[in-house]
Amino acid sequence: MKRASKITSALGLSMAVALLAAEPADARRGGSFGSRGARTYQAPPPTRTAPDQAQPIQRSMTQPPAAAQSRPAAAPATAAAQAPRRGGLLGGIGGGLLGGLLAGGLIGMLLGHGWGGMGAGLLTALIQVAVIGLAIFLLMRLFRRRSAAPAHAGASAAGYAPHKPGFGFGGGAPQGAGGFQPREAAPEPAYAPQPADIEEIGLVQFDRDAFERLLGEVQDAFGREDYASLRARTTPEIMSYLSEELAQNATQGRRNEVTATRLLQADIAEAWREGDADYATAAMRYESVDIMRDRNSGAVLSGDPARATETTEMWTFVRRGGGDWKLSAIQEA
Repeated sequence: MKRASKITSALGLSMAVALLAAEPADARRGGSFGSRGARTYQAPPPTRTAPDQAQPIQRSMTQPPAAAQSRPAAAPATAAAQAPRRGGLLGGIGGGLLGGLLAGGLIGMLLGHGWGGMGAGLLTALIQVAVIGLAIFLLMRLFRRRSAAPAHAGASAAGYAPHKPGFGFGGGAPQGAGGFQPREAAPEPAYAPQPADIEEIGLVQFDRDAFERLLGEVQDAFGREDYASLRARTTPEIMSYLSEELAQNATQGRRNEVTATRLLQADIAEAWREGDADYATAAMRYESVDIMRDRNSGAVLSGDPARATETTEMWTFVRRGGGDWKLSAIQEA
């Protein structure tokens, strides 16, 4: 038993060491976070630079759309379908009285007594036949109405086709110094209702140059732990996430060093306007030397100082009131 216990302990220790050794050496941050306005929880269209669907936003201060918003409209119809049908000539008390009279009369006829002991005279028989015939007529008419109603409802639903607006891309100018590629046709994303105040916009080369510049400046400021530079180039939300990561690195005695960032390829996935805010999501493939160092000794904990690694991400930028573009969201692609 002792030997088996020692073997089990050794195996467990070996597995733990193997897991630690298998930890990825990539020192850079991970995850998808930030806000894309009304499209925060809508996947950006794929592009030539990022043909696969981007990872959904995992951390955002933008509240996700309530899944139950469409339920109140359907609730009355469901309640009406489940509620017992009432009303009409045969509904309620009237239906109960007529049913009782019919049941009593039929039983009386079968027993040879008629209604209320009126006898088996010809006049009584005629009255009974007339009442029964009227009841059968009313029942048949009611059944026809109820069977016709679902058919009309189904025809109306089948004939309704919601309007699906086009989905535009913002820009698509020829490749320039910024490495942005010309736009090419991409699969149309799944339709998602858009607020009425959203409109697609176009971008110029000046905007693309700004995106490339922000890529390098944000990465460089993060590697230098330059909070002031990050604050000037990102939204308060993004700044809070990056500050949290920098503080976590500091408490763990390490520093994330990011240098030599260079854009390799990029294109615009979409660009739109919401009120006074312009949004643009760009797919960017870039390389950088990204390592993690010990904060005191400077020893490399992960990454390779002599080798640049490639990364493809979707960066969303926002500008308000015609101001400067700022980083608003990052998504892994």
